[in-house]
Amino acid sequence: MKTPWRLSLCCLLITGLSTPLTAQDHREQEIRQFEDLERQSVLQRDTAALFGRLWSPHMVINTPANVVGTVEGTKQLLRNGGLDYLSFKRNIEKITFIDDVAIVMGGEVIRPQGQQPHAGKTVHRRFTHVWMPSDSGWSIVARQASILKVE
Repeated sequence: MKTPWRLSLCCLLITGLSTPLTAQDHREQEIRQFEDLERQSVLQRDTAALFGRLWSPHMVINTPANVVGTVEGTKQLLRNGGLDYLSFKRNIEKITFIDDVAIVMGGEVIRPQGQQPHAGKTVHRRFTHVWMPSDSGWSIVARQASILKVE
């Protein structure tokens, strides 16, 4: 039985289009794993994972306090008892790839404790991360977080 040329063309197009989608799905899953590892590392105050692997030494941050900071400032904050959370949940709403750059956007819900502003309350934030490939897989080169509400 002869295959109509239109069916052959459709099969060829579908096969050709599926390869980039599969590659992107693999990268998206990898970024989701790194996002969760970063969230857990902040929650557990795992400086080895954050400083040595997940946060780029060039990372810049637009903080929830509406201050532009650097990775060094964030490291100092963590060492001094900042970023101390009872709970930390992250909801990724969108991951976009532009060449080798991954942009992640979504929401976070944290419960600060200790010396943190809003300690004992629930804080809802919006966030954006920019990830780039690194020797350890991927690292965050830029972060933005804005407080939406405190309950």
